[in-house]
Amino acid sequence: MSNSTATFNAAALPTRLPFARDSLRVLAEAVAHALVGGTVLFAHPRLVFAQPPAELPSSEAVEEVVVIGEGFERLEDSALNKFTESLRDTPQGITTLSADVLDNRNLTSLNDALRMVPSITLGAGEFSWQGNNPSIRGFKARDDMYLDGIRDFGSYARDPFNLQSVEVLLGPSSVLFGRGSTGGAINQVTKRPTLESLTMFSANIGSDQTLRTTMDLGRPLPRLGSGAAFRLNALAHSGEFTDRDGAQTERYGFAPSLSLGLGSVTELTLSYMKQMADDRPDYGLPWLEGHPAAVPRRNFYGFESDYLETEADFLTGRLDHQHSDAVSSNLQLRYAEYSRHSRITEPLIIDSNASSLPLEDISVFRYVFLGESEETLLSVQGTVTADLEAGVVAHSLVSGFELSREQSEPEFAFAIGVPETNLLTPDFLQQFSATSIEPRVRADTQGNTLAFFVIDTIKIGDSWQVVAGLRWDRFDTDYDAQRFAGSPTPFNAGDEAGDESFDLTDEVLSYRAAIVYKPSVETTVYLAGSTSFNPSAQSLSLLSTGRGLGVSNALLDPEENQALEAGFKADLLGGDLGFAGAVFEITKTNARVPDPSTPGFNTLGGEQRVRGASVDLTGLLTPRLYVLAGYTYLDSEVVRAAPGAATGAALADAPEHSLSVWADYQLTDRVEVGLGGRYVADLLAQNTGAGKSVPSYRTFDAMARYHISDRVTIKLNLANLTDEYYFEQVHPWHVVPGPGRTATLAVNFSLAP
Repeated sequence: MSNSTATFNAAALPTRLPFARDSLRVLAEAVAHALVGGTVLFAHPRLVFAQPPAELPSSEAVEEVVVIGEGFERLEDSALNKFTESLRDTPQGITTLSADVLDNRNLTSLNDALRMVPSITLGAGEFSWQGNNPSIRGFKARDDMYLDGIRDFGSYARDPFNLQSVEVLLGPSSVLFGRGSTGGAINQVTKRPTLESLTMFSANIGSDQTLRTTMDLGRPLPRLGSGAAFRLNALAHSGEFTDRDGAQTERYGFAPSLSLGLGSVTELTLSYMKQMADDRPDYGLPWLEGHPAAVPRRNFYGFESDYLETEADFLTGRLDHQHSDAVSSNLQLRYAEYSRHSRITEPLIIDSNASSLPLEDISVFRYVFLGESEETLLSVQGTVTADLEAGVVAHSLVSGFELSREQSEPEFAFAIGVPETNLLTPDFLQQFSATSIEPRVRADTQGNTLAFFVIDTIKIGDSWQVVAGLRWDRFDTDYDAQRFAGSPTPFNAGDEAGDESFDLTDEVLSYRAAIVYKPSVETTVYLAGSTSFNPSAQSLSLLSTGRGLGVSNALLDPEENQALEAGFKADLLGGDLGFAGAVFEITKTNARVPDPSTPGFNTLGGEQRVRGASVDLTGLLTPRLYVLAGYTYLDSEVVRAAPGAATGAALADAPEHSLSVWADYQLTDRVEVGLGGRYVADLLAQNTGAGKSVPSYRTFDAMARYHISDRVTIKLNLANLTDEYYFEQVHPWHVVPGPGRTATLAVNFSLAP
């Protein structure tokens, strides 16, 4: 080995903390000297050079190795153990955002992260659902949120303080998750302990009154064994929204976790996560003649005393065991609790003559809802993965089960006799008052899921793969509700107006099938088909409207969805850059539409279709330039609607064009700059040809980071550079504008353990 050249990449090691660099440098030099008698030189944090022994010819004196360093990580595998292949070889569109990307953009909410994915639009909150409300490829995905592969159905605004990555799986995925996932699913991957010590603190201050601190602390625990480690993440956040008077948020969280047996055949991880929030919810502006009312962005029509208080608690146990080189198993058990207390104000213009009046003469009706709910989840999931070979054919087989019990107990009330306010000059400091507060419904829904699945990836030689997957779900729902005629006291039972009780059992078989061709190791071409289903009680409720509180879907079978997707994926530039492109069609064959023969109830007589294409590019274009870019085209259509209703309209929350680009450039050893933008075409709030809509918009963001030392960095983020007045969260009854130009300054510390 005397004529070899060795290189050492500190950034590629599991720990990337600056305080470890000195010791790593010493170790690198020792290893290099032992191998080739050379010395390792560190000329740049992302470029590593190795100096060979003096006797080598000068033409071989320096070899350059380009690596993806801190902030430039491109994830190659999914955290879901139901996938046996790399993201490149998985026949499905998957967009992954790493923790480094979230930090680069200073994304302080899950909604901020989802905005980076062109296939996703964000809906406004509604009475029966608060928190994150995304749509994927034109279909609602608010029930398709997962935390480490387990359903996360609570109504709360998720914060990424404890997330290692966010995975957006595009297209129907009921074979992976069960009910839901018409347009796709969102999997949040939490941080887990490692055997490397880390101590990281971050402090943020923003022009929108943001004050945010986070901590990430990890230590090995040798007293509990060589594979024991502990990790703690914590959060404190408060802030407002630029140019939105009244709206504000306050969040706290902490997430301890303990792992035993890391690096051994049996690993056990116990974790707990809690997130609390006390917000003043923003229900935006009223519609006027099918468009957002032409008023200043700052106008807030709620009350200063409005509130949305949420808590989410997760206790999780995970056991991984490697039975042999070919067989492994995983078992996850989770208990979760969610609570919610709210009083929200939705602005409505109900005067039929409003369009003929000057704005200063229009009154806004304040529709005030009160609610509280308690939800629980008990879930156990198990998988077994086996790699089998038979001649030139190899199998990667994943099979497993899911057993869960979910329960939701909401209570809803309306405020009567709330004072109106002026459209042009609303007064959110006005004291809340009401003639009475009338409870309307108290519901209790319990859903039990029993499911079994198997997914086989059959590899025929080096070039061909066939993927076949089946999942059987039994979803039992028990719904009971009490209706009330009203009462002057919140949640006092008052006069009972009637009871409701529905029991539903849905048994559905979902499938996935794909053919994969690999022209080379670095490229993948695939054709895939998949299905999903949407039961009436998908969101653990049969209440189909937040105003009438009707149960129009109670007697219906699940909606059914089918998808076809053809795609191409490739690793370019030696694996530093990833490309993915796809064309797809998703069809909901039996969409719910009003039943003309039974007023107040729906029937499965509709059809909706989305055809589209997407392109994604992630990684290093040059040793100093990192890009994250995506574009999605959607051609959506209501193919069949209720009798007498117009067909051919586009779907709500399905913009024809959406684009997201971010580029990060390393100017010097200490200075990074970033620039990006988003474009979203016109958005509809309703699936009707003459529905309410908002115009297209484009925003631009920028970032500058300075490494003061190996342990301290300072970062400035600028959002909405052009101060665009735009609308991104739409709802049939209200619309929420995006924040104005915002500056945030962050200081990050990495300390020696």
